[in-house]
Amino acid sequence: MPALMVQGTASHVGKSTLVTALCRIAANAGYRVAPFKAQNMSLNAAVTPDGGEIGRAQYTQAEAAGVVPTVQMNPILLKPTDDQRSQVIVLGRAIGTERAAEYFERRDTLWPVVTESLDSLIASHDLVIIEGAGSPAEINLASREIVNMRVALRANAPVILVGDIERGGVFASLYGTVALLNDAERRLVRGFLINMFRGDPTLIEPGPTMLAERTGIPTLG
Repeated sequence: MPALMVQGTASHVGKSTLVTALCRIAANAGYRVAPFKAQNMSLNAAVTPDGGEIGRAQYTQAEAAGVVPTVQMNPILLKPTDDQRSQVIVLGRAIGTERAAEYFERRDTLWPVVTESLDSLIASHDLVIIEGAGSPAEINLASREIVNMRVALRANAPVILVGDIERGGVFASLYGTVALLNDAERRLVRGFLINMFRGDPTLIEPGPTMLAERTGIPTLG
């Protein structure tokens, strides 16, 4: 299995932290592992040793993996400048500031940048742990996305779907996300992870059991 992907029911459900932990676990087990996020929208950036700019999360994940951070780990970084525009950074270098509609028109030219970066990491590592962005079930963006299920399908990567129980509605979020995926995408989801659970673990039932009955997907933790 050259790749594993972590996706979420929404932003801020813990994907970045989980990928960081998995990178360290795999590295401690003796694997040469690298993180990857095709497209990150964040003002929290870091500079790689060769002078390129990537998301701070991917830099931290590389540190956890014990490898040198590279621009291939986050080939596209979007840094918002206002409600409608973002600075677009491709392979560590700024190429301009664009509106969302202008950026979406670039999708076909940016996808090869994503695939070449991903393929390079897979070829040079035992395992690549991929992070999605937001939710794979954003149906208004599905035809234009280059960071969630399109990446998972490209890498044939099993997907762990993460939900945050602290926000409320975690079972509906997990079930609804799977329901909105197409058949090929749904087959890649191999497990759910419920984040931020505290207290008596017996109180989480019958949620995981019902999810498994309705989706065929187990809750891993």
